[in-house]
Amino acid sequence: MHVRQPSTLTWNILSFLLIIVLALLPPVGEIHKQVILLAIVLAQLFEASLLASLPRLGAPLSVSIKITLSMLLLFHTGEVGINSSYYPIFYLPVITAAISFGPIASLLWTTLCSVAYCSLLVPALKEYSLTPDAISRLALRVVFFFFAAVLVNRFAVDNRRQVRRYQELSETLEETNRQLHRAEAEKRRSERLAALGQLSAGLAHEIRNPLGVIKGSAEMLSQKLAAAQPLAAELAGYISSEVNRLNDLVARILDFARPRHLRLQMGNIVEVIERALESVGAQYPNAEVQIERRYAPSVPQIHLDEQLCERIFANLILNAFQAMEGRGTLQISVTPGRSGTRQSGDVTGVHVVIEDSGPGIPAEIREQVFNPFFTSKKEGVGLGLSIVSKMVDDHQGWIRLESEPGRGARFRVFLPLSPDA
Repeated sequence: MHVRQPSTLTWNILSFLLIIVLALLPPVGEIHKQVILLAIVLAQLFEASLLASLPRLGAPLSVSIKITLSMLLLFHTGEVGINSSYYPIFYLPVITAAISFGPIASLLWTTLCSVAYCSLLVPALKEYSLTPDAISRLALRVVFFFFAAVLVNRFAVDNRRQVRRYQELSETLEETNRQLHRAEAEKRRSERLAALGQLSAGLAHEIRNPLGVIKGSAEMLSQKLAAAQPLAAELAGYISSEVNRLNDLVARILDFARPRHLRLQMGNIVEVIERALESVGAQYPNAEVQIERRYAPSVPQIHLDEQLCERIFANLILNAFQAMEGRGTLQISVTPGRSGTRQSGDVTGVHVVIEDSGPGIPAEIREQVFNPFFTSKKEGVGLGLSIVSKMVDDHQGWIRLESEPGRGARFRVFLPLSPDA
């Protein structure tokens, strides 16, 4: 059964009503009493704002204010302040301290409240003598201050511990929920890729045979018509060149669709990345790209297919160069770490982050960049990142994109120490 907790407004209204009752009790005509009670109401009402604006000093300041107001109230409501019937007002700072602080600090503040209350005895001793009965009553009141502090602090500490536990549980559930959504998205993507791969493989095989016939026919026409009909020979050459382009596309489709048999061996991922950087750098010899390497000092060797992994990082680096149009900053970091997103549980591996300073990727297409045949470039067929994703999946790792428009794109790749781990 769910128990609805009273709101802060409800507690403030109840506190205000109680203060009104105190104001109506004798001495009614004491203006100082009414002003002090009003100040106590205001301190109670604005306590939450004080704590929010001053996280460290708010609680000590609130307790100090209440101690001061309590002393003033007792001083103005009794012939001798120590004998005022309003002495229970000191429970207000005692309870506030017990709620706001830990056990030790709560006892220290309660001691300060007791000292402040007993200090009202000093002016009374000038006119009255302290009898054993008066000492007993005073000690009893002070003991009850500590009793209230201990009791309230115990429940406050338990409540804070429970709230902290619920917050940690809520954060754990949120992270688990995010991982579940990512796993579902990766599963849907894998299913789409598998279906598209089968379809693409079938189409590619069917297309490749007629393309071979077309190319052979075009080359024969070009040879036979080269002297007699140069225009026809030129057109036949166009046919041949376009067939070559289609053949290249078919090869890439087959590369995407073909099941891979990894040639795993222990390797250094940093060396693989460096080879990928050299490969892309050779394609852009005049590029003004600053490479920032952030390699952890102790990156473990992992089981990988070096050829495929070099293609993975070469594609990602090439995309970064193209996004920056050959000018900018490319950050590459490699760190050992763990990933708990796979069904097998927490897995040890290596995290690789490739981040460029390009224009970034719009949010509306971020979920589609790994889909086959999706591209935002004027030239290209949109298979690069889908092939990269498939090769990472073959290593039983994962790849994610993080990007903010105008702040570049960041690709995170995780590869386990062993794909069979």
